Amino acid sequence: MKAMRLQLDHLRDPAGPSRASWALLAIAIAFAADVGRAYVGVQAEVETRVRQLAESRAPVESTSAIRPLSPEEFVAAQGTILRLSTPWDNVFRALESARSEDVALLSVEPDAGSGSLTISGEARSYPAALTYVAWLSAEKTLKNVRLSRHEVVRSEPRRPVLFTVSADWKDLR
Repeated sequence: MKAMRLQLDHLRDPAGPSRASWALLAIAIAFAADVGRAYVGVQAEVETRVRQLAESRAPVESTSAIRPLSPEEFVAAQGTILRLSTPWDNVFRALESARSEDVALLSVEPDAGSGSLTISGEARSYPAALTYVAWLSAEKTLKNVRLSRHEVVRSEPRRPVLFTVSADWKDLR
C-alpha cells in the first residue's frame, strides 16, 4: 500500500460558494421576510382589538357609584371587618395541637363578635371525647371549654359519640 501524500494549503482561495449555499441563503431570506410580514399583521390586529375594547367600555357614572350606606349595610360591613381582623391563626393552632386519632371534627363555628367557638365532632368513645375536651382546656388560647352536648349513636356497630364543645378564646386582638 502506497502512502498518500497530504496537501495542506490554507492560503489557497476557495472556489466560491456552491449553488446549494445560494439556494439556502435565498430560502433563509424568504423565511425572514415571511416572519416579518406575519409580525406586522399580528401587531396591527392587536392594536385594532385594543382600540375596539377601549371604545366598547361604557363610562362609569361616578355619582351612582358613591352613595351612603344603609344602617343594615353598615352593620354588615362592621361584622365583616371584625371577622377579617380576628386572629384566627391562634384558634386554629389550638385546635390543631389538640387533635387526636380518636376524634374527628365535623364543624367549627366561631363567633367573632362574642369570641365564642362551637366545635362539633365525633369520637370513638365517651372517654376519647372527654380527653379531647381536656386537651382543649389545656390550650392557652381557649378558655371556658366545656362539653355542651354528647350522644352515643347506638344505631352504628362501633357506637361513636357525637359531641359539641363550647369555648371562648382569650385574645381577640
